[in-house]
Amino acid sequence: MPPLNRSHWRDAYIYASDDRSTMLGGLWVAEGLTNANLYCMLQIFCLFTDTFDLYDSCEQLVERDGKPLKPGDYYIVTAGSITVTDEVTQIRTPSLPSGTRVASFTDAVRQRDRRCVITGRQALLAHLGGWDTFETTHIFPLAYEQKWLDSNYSDWITIPPAKESDGTINSVQNGILLGSNIRCFFDAYKLAIDPDDNYKIVCFAPDAGDFKISGRHLDQTFLDNPHRPVDQVLRWHFRQAVLVNMRGAGEACLEADFPPGSDMIGEIMRGAKAAERMEFELFTRFNAIENRT
Repeated sequence: MPPLNRSHWRDAYIYASDDRSTMLGGLWVAEGLTNANLYCMLQIFCLFTDTFDLYDSCEQLVERDGKPLKPGDYYIVTAGSITVTDEVTQIRTPSLPSGTRVASFTDAVRQRDRRCVITGRQALLAHLGGWDTFETTHIFPLAYEQKWLDSNYSDWITIPPAKESDGTINSVQNGILLGSNIRCFFDAYKLAIDPDDNYKIVCFAPDAGDFKISGRHLDQTFLDNPHRPVDQVLRWHFRQAVLVNMRGAGEACLEADFPPGSDMIGEIMRGAKAAERMEFELFTRFNAIENRT
């Protein structure tokens, strides 16, 4: 069976007003999404040469306001041009890096959060070292450390790891503790945190939305912690989620459930974005190992 692409569960669709036969993108309208959110997300995956407005299927202007977004068709009206960006997205998988370089990162994130940051569920056995069903994840993936370095993303970090060789990408400010199932949705870009809308949790797929978290905002106690993730990495992840889910037909969902005894490598190679996924798996593991050179 071919992999699902993310248009299969959409209930809102975006078109240019002068070409209503070509879908530019769309989304699943989750709880808490507003008209203003849609305008902002459009500016992530579309490039405009002039100002624009949105109209609904009744030819009514959609204001840039906090009213709940509704399912349906939306049409962009502008005196300029509209181009869907060809920006390359960075795939990620639920693989957890394990190695000497990420050990202190894992400890620091656990001790800071001690709960799933998105749902608020407490790690009740944390004081005994019990972290079952809780997992740390890099917001900007460890597999892309070279991109992190080349783009000077380390400038975002004010709290580097104690060991310089661990690299700034392993700063506690690039990590978050999540429940295991929530982490899978986060890593699949099915949910994200919008730091530019008061740290709103946005779900992009019904299975993530089933946790009734979409539209909530991160806890203020977490936001007041000086060691919390920096806005720039949350913004990077949110941008990736918008591109992956809303642009065009949406990108394919990568298989993540490999039953015991299955040919995982074979399944990956037969799946979507096989080369990119194998590269991600390789560099996730490679970058988790201490660099002794």
